Amino acid sequence: MLKAVDLSKIYDDVTALDSLNLTVSAEDVYCLLGANGAGKTTTINLFLNFVQPSGGNALIKGLDVVAHPLETKKYVAYIPEQVNLYRNLSGMENLEYFSALAGNKDYTKEDFFAFFDEVGLRRVDAERRVADYSKGMRQKVGIAVALAKKAEVLLLDEPTSGLDPKASNEFSRLLAKLASHGCAILMATHDLFRAKESGTKVGIMNAGRLMMEVATEDLGHAELERLYLETIEG
Repeated sequence: MLKAVDLSKIYDDVTALDSLNLTVSAEDVYCLLGANGAGKTTTINLFLNFVQPSGGNALIKGLDVVAHPLETKKYVAYIPEQVNLYRNLSGMENLEYFSALAGNKDYTKEDFFAFFDEVGLRRVDAERRVADYSKGMRQKVGIAVALAKKAEVLLLDEPTSGLDPKASNEFSRLLAKLASHGCAILMATHDLFRAKESGTKVGIMNAGRLMMEVATEDLGHAELERLYLETIEG
């Protein structure tokens, strides 16, 4: 579903990403771990075609994102650290608007409520202004948008930063639900605990390179922390 092939990005004389190779399949939740500057956000931005690669390819469903920018975006939903919604509109109005932009104009209001039900946003809150939402509520709208779009790929950049433990746990359950529907998920995060809880695979990055890739089922929290520290300090 998602594939990086020798993917690289150089800014002036700084190598932000160095020959990355990774694959994220349907039903995978792949968590990229690393310190600031490790290359996590650069990877997400390359798959979104926000920046051009210096070498290699970013592929979505076998299509190069540079050669097929519009077609690949049809399959993708993106949730950054701060979900960008129209603050003066309600959650419902935002969902209706972004669904229409994606070409899904046949949904009824009850359909939209069903998406909010699925992500755990109360119907009364769905009709409130987004300006009054917590970060966790805004992220639920973002997930509802991904559901309405029928996104096959979800790209996330530090989505749990600033969330309280309850909201983080709810977010992990939503990711698991999307993955169970066949979505391929790539998430950049600093949160080792959430990576272990949410991820099916973890990739540890350092200085633009993918140093290690492991399945989360093969290690516990303490083992992941040990591997992470050894990798970034080695």
